[in-house]
Amino acid sequence: MTDSIMSKAATMEIPINSNGDTGTLAEDDSLEQAAKLQWSLDEKDLQQVMVSGPNLNETSIVSGGYGGTAEGIIPTSSIKDLRMKSRQSSVPPSRSVFCHITSQSNEYQGSNMHHSSSSSSMTAEEVTRGVAVEKLETMKKWGFNTYKCTKQMISERFGRGSRTVDLELEAQIEVLRDTKKKYESVLRLARALTNHFYNMVQTQHALGDTFADLSQKSPELRDEFGYNAETQKLLCKNGETLLGAINFFVSSINTLVKKTMEDTLMTIKMYENARLEFDAYRSDLEELSLGPRDAVAMARIDAAQQQYQVQKDKYERLRSDVIIKLKFLEENKVKVMHKQLLLFHNAISAYFAGNQQQLEQTLKQFNIKLRPPGADKPSWLEEQ
Repeated sequence: MTDSIMSKAATMEIPINSNGDTGTLAEDDSLEQAAKLQWSLDEKDLQQVMVSGPNLNETSIVSGGYGGTAEGIIPTSSIKDLRMKSRQSSVPPSRSVFCHITSQSNEYQGSNMHHSSSSSSMTAEEVTRGVAVEKLETMKKWGFNTYKCTKQMISERFGRGSRTVDLELEAQIEVLRDTKKKYESVLRLARALTNHFYNMVQTQHALGDTFADLSQKSPELRDEFGYNAETQKLLCKNGETLLGAINFFVSSINTLVKKTMEDTLMTIKMYENARLEFDAYRSDLEELSLGPRDAVAMARIDAAQQQYQVQKDKYERLRSDVIIKLKFLEENKVKVMHKQLLLFHNAISAYFAGNQQQLEQTLKQFNIKLRPPGADKPSWLEEQ
């Protein structure tokens, strides 16, 4: 109904006389009533019409008659602009300031994060580059040193290069290597004896059990089978005691050969490598000393002199270490072998002499404890 009244009011012509006063028509009362009714609409209804009404972009409000001027036409776009301005102005100042500060802080944090990420990436790149350069320098030094040592070794082998010789020390080294070979042979034979003797003891044990069983099943030969069963059991017991002594002997020789002598030989190998490097840098320094004496050559001679001194100190240090280890090895070898050879001799003599008491006394003398039968086998809990 309101729309019909509005349309009627908007399209109604108001006659104007020559003095500019409106004429009195019968329709004035109805127009005045329509205007009052229109302005009596609630402000909330007007806002609802503005928000949820028809598309105002395609309409316009005419404030005059059909013959009115263009100034009476109010475009709805202006109403829309006013509505947008009113909405923007309705935002509290504190909220707009907060949004501005938040945007600035986000921009600052973003710039800081970008700066920190770029700096961390640059640091990681620098570290990677430093590691690569260090590896390259290490490989360069290793290749240069290997070339010098190979050249020196070939020269010594073909008799064209000189080498540093310590006759007394090299004689001791050769004696040690020969001794190690002989001790390895003793160790191999002692292990073979242990295996053969273990098999013999096991055979005696089985033979004694068989004799004991036959003594029970053969009444006419009970005594003879019984004597032999007791003898085999006694031999088996003495054999196990002797096996304990031989195993201790083998273990001690193995420690002497595989650990003590091997450690000394490793130090000797390092000493020989240091001697080769020392001779290589010494030969290089001698060649440079025979050459020209210009500025570039003098710089090379100074660098070669420094390298020569470093290699000389290393060579002297390792030479001293080899001399000390050879001395201690000789003392340790004499002490260990004196004890082990005495043990081996007494145990073998007591066993084959049938002296069980002396055999047991020998094991007590050298603090050897025998393992009970079946000690090597795992328990039933370990097997589960």
